[in-house]
Amino acid sequence: MGHSQAEKAASRERVLRIAARKVRTDGVGGLGVADVMKEAGLTHGGFYKHFASRDDLVTQAAAAALTEGSAKMERAARKNERDARGGLLDAYLSGQHRDTPATGCALVPLGAAAGRDGTDGDVHLKDAYERQVRAYLDLIAGLDEDAEDAENAEDPEEARAEAVLTLSALVGAVLMSRAVADRDLSDEILETVNRRLRHRAGPRPAQA
Repeated sequence: MGHSQAEKAASRERVLRIAARKVRTDGVGGLGVADVMKEAGLTHGGFYKHFASRDDLVTQAAAAALTEGSAKMERAARKNERDARGGLLDAYLSGQHRDTPATGCALVPLGAAAGRDGTDGDVHLKDAYERQVRAYLDLIAGLDEDAEDAENAEDPEEARAEAVLTLSALVGAVLMSRAVADRDLSDEILETVNRRLRHRAGPRPAQA
């Protein structure tokens, strides 16, 4: 790759990284091309050297934000070799995750926009959002497969159902914890969901 092409690729990556952060904090509607280019140290006029349109940038930034968030959560889970599920719960339902949306899971801020996709604009978020939902479900369901006591692992269908419930609770808890004004209530939401999900992960009676 020539020097100019390498610089162009680096500039594009910088723009995309900044846009992904803004998408996580402000949503797709708050993403302004001029602001992104200014923060990247580039001229507004140079935008079209990298992206076909604002919608193109939003779509790619959203996909990047979603992928980055799930990768971080997977690393958090894998850090705790003895309790990967607990590690994931602690990382996702932490005050740090709640308070730093710019580096957090994009499933939380992008859910509403993905739900509107196809009804009020040309931004195609559903596919990217669905890919990350599926990736999270696979991650959560797979944590039981890594358990030390394999005999207590759930069957795949049950693990999948628990993964759907867990992911829904995680995303909903962080969404509400950010939305309420009372910090004590916000903490209560995170702590209660963490505690209840941990309780559900405990031993269950064998099915007949």
